[in-house]
This record gives sequence, structure tokens and C-alpha cells, in this order.
Amino acid sequence: MRRILVIRLGALGDFAQSFAPFAAIRDHHRHDSVTLLTTAPFVELARASPWFDDVRVDARAPWRNLRAVMAMRALLRQYDFIYDLQTSGRTTRYFHLSGHRAWSGIAPGAQAPHDNPQRKAMHNRARQRDQLRRAGISEVPDADISWLSGYGPRLPGPYVLLVPGTSAAHPVKRWPVERFAGLATRLWAGGLRPVVIGSRADAPLAATIVAACDATVDMTGRTSLLDLGGVAARAVAAVGNDTGPMHLAAVMGTPSVVLFSRAGDPALSAPLGRTPGQVRALWAQDLATLHIDRVAAALR
Repeated sequence: MRRILVIRLGALGDFAQSFAPFAAIRDHHRHDSVTLLTTAPFVELARASPWFDDVRVDARAPWRNLRAVMAMRALLRQYDFIYDLQTSGRTTRYFHLSGHRAWSGIAPGAQAPHDNPQRKAMHNRARQRDQLRRAGISEVPDADISWLSGYGPRLPGPYVLLVPGTSAAHPVKRWPVERFAGLATRLWAGGLRPVVIGSRADAPLAATIVAACDATVDMTGRTSLLDLGGVAARAVAAVGNDTGPMHLAAVMGTPSVVLFSRAGDPALSAPLGRTPGQVRALWAQDLATLHIDRVAAALR
């Protein structure tokens, strides 16, 4: 039995788009021990999944912290083969710490390098599939995520998820919250309950939507990632900005409308979903110009 390490540190959208690679690696190494190295927000989700025998936490300590660097070196050297799905500058430095070539990633000198010259022009999912193909894993089918669908509260339905937030560092990715509020009113008039999800930081956005449509359920800051997976699986649809929860909803099979601004390219990073037509991506140079009628029409 070999010891296998998979590196995927985040963020949520990238983590959700790695479900299929996780499952493919698990299947390929069904007789081996497979460990995930990730960051704290994803530990609970990873441990609940059927893909890993162990989950280790990377605190992403500063490189000047010599003790932490040496601890990471010791950790990496415990494994017989490492799949770097993060492929960042940081994790490429981990290749050099590991002290061996049994590595799938972008590091020069790796045994299974992903050196496709078109790599940066590929969609996230296609890029990961190509990386694993070059490492000897030829098939990367959609993962069975039925294990996740039962988590979370049972909300009054039928309901539609609204995701009005994004990272605070990317305000340009936000459709104006007043448009979400107007969409919530339309949904409720059509017999669909709006449910707002997001982090605690998104609570003011949810308050604006609730003020416009008091039938809205505010779940911001109240769901773990496990909860979010189940809540998304039971939704009739999801509408939101280009952010992590929309990727998770798409993986769960939820019909989704994802809103992209000039800060994102749907061709490279839009959620793909599980079935043709499940996910629709709408793009506008400035999301303030995206009319509510267009979003409502896409939702139908």
C-alpha cells in the first residue's frame, strides 16, 4: 500500500471543482492510503467525503517561519506520490521541499509534469482532467456526491438560492443588491421562496433583500459547507455572482444562473454542472448594466 497525498488548499469554487479529480484519484488508488492537504475551512467537508483516509491542515505559515517550513518538509516526505491540484507558486515550492520527483503538478522536474502549453487557456475542469491524464488517470467522471445531499436544514419550499456576495476584494463581481431584491420579489410572486446564503459578511446584503421581500429566508452565516451542499441539493434553482457557493450548487446538480463581470471569464471558470443546460452564465462588462429581466428569463 502506497501513501498518496493530494494538495488542494482552496478556495471554495476551486475545491468544489476538484470533487471529480478527488474521486478519480481515490478510485485509481483504491488499495492505497490517500490523504488530503487543505486549509481549515475545508477540513469538515473533506473528512465527511468518501475520498480520503486522512485530512491534514496547511496553515500556510510564512516562509520565514523556519520551524513550520521544516514541519511541512517532514510531512511531504512521508508520501510516495503527490498530486498538486492547487498548482500555485506556494505548492510548487512544496515540490522542492518534498525532496523527490514523484509529483503531479507544474513544478519543473516533476515525474508527471502538467506542461501543456495551453494550460492557462483551459477551463479549470479540463485543466485538472488533463493533469491527471498525464499522471496516468485517464478517466475523470463526475463524482458521486449523494453523500452530501442530506446535510443541512430542511427549508420551506420550493425555494431558490440567492448568492449576492463575493469576496470583499472583488466588489466588481457583484450584481447590485437592489436587483437581487427585485428578483426575490418576483420569485415570491411566482410561488418560489427566496433563500439568501453567504457568510456573515453578507448579512447586510441579505437585510436589503429581506426588506424588499419579507418572505425571504436569511441563511447568511448560518450554514457550514456541509449544510450548504444539502441546502443547494434541495433548491429548485440558484442565482448568484461568480463565487464559491455557486460552484458548490452546480456540483450538487442545482439549476443555476451565474453572473460574471469583466473580472471573470466564464470560458475558463464557469461552473459546468452535471447535465447539459443545467448552468447558464450571463456576462456583462459592468454588472450594473445587467437587467433583472435578463436574469429572470435565464432562470426560467
